Amino acid sequence: MAKTVYWFKELSKDSLSVAGGKGANLGEMANAGLPIPPGFVVSAQAYFDFLDKTGLRDEIRKQLEGLDVEDSQRLRQASDAIKDAIVSAQMPPETRADVLKAYNELCGVSFVPSASQEVLVAIRSSATAEDLPTASFAGQQATFLNVKGGEEVIKAVQKCWASLFEARAIYYRNEQKFDHFKVGIADVVQKMVQSEASGVMFSVDPVTNDPNRIVVEAGFGLGEAIVSGLITPDRYAVDKRVMKIVSKEINRQEKMIVRGPGGQGDQESTVAEEMQEMQKVPDNVILALASYGKAIEEHYQFPQDMEWAVEGKNVYIVQSRAITTLRKKASPVKRLAEVAAEAGKMAAAAPAPAAALSVDEAQILLQGLGASPGVASGPVRLVADPKEIYRVKQGDVLVTQMTTPDFVPAMKRAVAIVTDEGGLTCHAAIVSRELGVPCIVGTREATKILREDEIISVDAIRGIVYEGEVRFAEAEAQKAGAAAAAGAGGVAVQEAPVITGTKIYVNLAEPENADQVGKQNVDGVGLFRAEFLIAGMGKHPMKFVKEGRENEFIDALAKGMRKVCAAFYPRPVIYRANDFKTNEYKNLEGGAEFEPHEENPMIGYRGCFRYVKDPAIFKMELKAMKRVREQYGMKNLWLMIPFVRTLHEFSVCKELVEEEGLHRTKDFKLGIMCEVPSTVILAEEFCEAGADFFSIGSNDLTQLTVGVDRDNPVVAEDFDERDGSVLESIRRVIESCHKHGVTVGICGQAPSVYREFAEKLVEFGIDSISVNQDVIGVTRRIIASAETRLLLKKARETR
Repeated sequence: MAKTVYWFKELSKDSLSVAGGKGANLGEMANAGLPIPPGFVVSAQAYFDFLDKTGLRDEIRKQLEGLDVEDSQRLRQASDAIKDAIVSAQMPPETRADVLKAYNELCGVSFVPSASQEVLVAIRSSATAEDLPTASFAGQQATFLNVKGGEEVIKAVQKCWASLFEARAIYYRNEQKFDHFKVGIADVVQKMVQSEASGVMFSVDPVTNDPNRIVVEAGFGLGEAIVSGLITPDRYAVDKRVMKIVSKEINRQEKMIVRGPGGQGDQESTVAEEMQEMQKVPDNVILALASYGKAIEEHYQFPQDMEWAVEGKNVYIVQSRAITTLRKKASPVKRLAEVAAEAGKMAAAAPAPAAALSVDEAQILLQGLGASPGVASGPVRLVADPKEIYRVKQGDVLVTQMTTPDFVPAMKRAVAIVTDEGGLTCHAAIVSRELGVPCIVGTREATKILREDEIISVDAIRGIVYEGEVRFAEAEAQKAGAAAAAGAGGVAVQEAPVITGTKIYVNLAEPENADQVGKQNVDGVGLFRAEFLIAGMGKHPMKFVKEGRENEFIDALAKGMRKVCAAFYPRPVIYRANDFKTNEYKNLEGGAEFEPHEENPMIGYRGCFRYVKDPAIFKMELKAMKRVREQYGMKNLWLMIPFVRTLHEFSVCKELVEEEGLHRTKDFKLGIMCEVPSTVILAEEFCEAGADFFSIGSNDLTQLTVGVDRDNPVVAEDFDERDGSVLESIRRVIESCHKHGVTVGICGQAPSVYREFAEKLVEFGIDSISVNQDVIGVTRRIIASAETRLLLKKARETR
């Protein structure tokens, strides 16, 4: 049975279903030895138990049934009714007791602490779908700072639960098609850091997407001032390659957020006059923060958005999450030479609309920070309060002091956004980047200078607001290119696709992203992970079996598989059967009943070995696959077996596949993950045993080849996929498999990060490379370059 409370040391990045994104990431960082303030998580299961034991599910359904989320007033009414019901209900006694006990332990006592012993804590919501690589919930749920005393903690936890039904959160879940009852909420209870300075840090520049640039934003006081957009923070940039500060932008700060009267809550305060123009943190702290940022990105192998705080001489990392808003940097519109030439002539010959001015002629009204690149023109819509967002119509320019999550419906309708306050990590910046809406923040006086219904032009590439309608070069190029394409028979004007002999596949976890990713220049899905599908159901698969609900589990799997296959059809989709480790499975509802305790789950009861010992879950996966292939005609669905150790395991597994009616044909392939050195040494034998393809899991293969625990910071510096032993293993596998006509691919980011690694793979003859969606284009260009180099080298050798 799932626990009510988990301490950070009990959690990891795989604890999403228990602790949500925020809690799981704090656990991961705590176990990695990073400076995290101590704390615990009130689990998502505690929230679900609360709904069940109070009978609130029916009331929530009643309020949400038939709700039009575009009706802002009705949405707010439903939200208020649900929140009131949650806050006024009684927390179950056993849950209440567990939370109070944990708070007492955080205070350093085993009994009710005295007033002097009580510690101040921050209580933050951590939705189970929050801070995932595919979506940003950007401040939708509540945070409470400087909470003191057990009773106040109980109240704050319940308010966090209620905040799951803020109007903005209901709206966002509806837009993302998340089931309201499948998204849970955990609560992070963490000892407060009384910040003298705090801020946010990106391990990659979120505007330019420069991977070598770490961006740090800083302000005096608590970090809420930056995240809420109350202030325009200092902005520092650090070159990640040499760890050198390359730019500083010092902004005046007149207000800050500090601890409230009597140590409870928080309040705005005035910054001392002599400090208002000062740099917020010294250079050595900036570099220390950047070092942490680089280490955290390397740990997660994904760009990170982090919150930090400085108290005295101590630097703390308060939170880290994946950056969800990175996108390809815009490039000039290109096409075949003759169409490009025609576009240029048309652009030069076309007269300008009478009302539009060139950039050189236009008057500059405001300047700020371009937070979401793009250009647009439209009438000004001044919004002082979220209750007025209904006034923003399609094509308006939303102008406000700062957006909050309540503004999201209006932000989606706006053609551009301009704010008085904020930096690169404020709400307006994060959400506008996700929506793809041009946005300028930190103008200081947009709401004072701009007039209602005034036509303005927003250049969020350069951070400039112009009077009237302006002809932007970027927009003109797009229009001219489109017109030229229409004249050439309707061919879309776009950058010519990069073509490679090596197939470029994508790694996919969430079926909801399939339609969008499927439109990219990618040859198929090289790794469709089962774990996210299963974790999304919230329960251990064997609990479904025990309750006689196998068909419900199979239906849910088949639905996800079908969605991905349809988006990529006829390109192959390689489904990797579940590779949960015991500690990960145990975190699912009912998991403790079915999972043994292991000291080292990484090399324990997982993958192919699990299917052989207890095939029940694997058989349900096979039934789902068969249904998708036969009933829905998705013949592009293939199967990959993870963590194969022995020939015997693979043979038994292959028999299980065939028993379920899935037979190897030209359109159904059965492959294995090559992660264990035994599959390298016996590669030819595995080919002869019936493996149609190999997919190299470079992380596990490196770990097991060089004997390095990649999650152990003490030895992590020796973890490198470019190690000679790993490269030789990859070369041998490719050579052995090609003798038998078996293809070899690789899953992982190394080819897109290390150009020399990519060139080695091409030199060895790799057939495919599967990467995350954000680096598809980068990887294909790297591989194309490597293939060209290899061809040139061979051509020179034959002269």
